[in-house]
Amino acid sequence: MTKQVRILVSGRVQGVYFRAFTQKQAKKHQLSGFAKNLPDGRVEVVAAGSNEAVEKLVHWCHRGPIMARVDHVETEELAGIDLPTGFEIR
Repeated sequence: MTKQVRILVSGRVQGVYFRAFTQKQAKKHQLSGFAKNLPDGRVEVVAAGSNEAVEKLVHWCHRGPIMARVDHVETEELAGIDLPTGFEIR
């Protein structure tokens, strides 16, 4: 079954390669979607794939890369969003 989520990550998550490491994790788990910086300092991740793969990415987002400091993670299930093939950094 395919699952789509939007993940909003706050803390020290910009300027620490959060998006690049997220892309690496997403590709590892064969997810499609994107990661982008938001003007308020958060990172938005939209991902789609198997339930298990999406949950692994959500779990990873609670930690992030070693230089990041994740303070808060919000997740929201989505439906019917057209996503790119593969995983992009925007």
